[in-house]
Amino acid sequence: MANSLSNRTLGDILRDARIELDLSLRDLSKRLDVTPSYLSDIENNRRVPAEEVLGSMARTLKLDFNELMARAGRFGDDAVRYMQRTPAAGVLFRKLADSDSPGELVEKLIKQHESLAGKKKD
Repeated sequence: MANSLSNRTLGDILRDARIELDLSLRDLSKRLDVTPSYLSDIENNRRVPAEEVLGSMARTLKLDFNELMARAGRFGDDAVRYMQRTPAAGVLFRKLADSDSPGELVEKLIKQHESLAGKKKD
């Protein structure tokens, strides 16, 4: 998870990506089958989009879905079910949060996981 998104809000990131692709709110709303006012609320951080809408926005705006989910403060249905089945995952998350672990540590853990997951597939 790159620092490319720095400390900008979800709305800032979505608006910048939309503008970069030269899409108006109306254009994007038609592509996503939502109202322009709903998109405006999202871009102005007045609403958090549903997971499905966020996924469609990520694909359309060519953004990383996982980063957007994190910015939205959403875990996603699959992650919630996993934490319910695997309590240790919730414990790990709480420990990271309680110790205010730096992003670099979390990114290192993600890379370790990806490395281990890749070895399992071989």
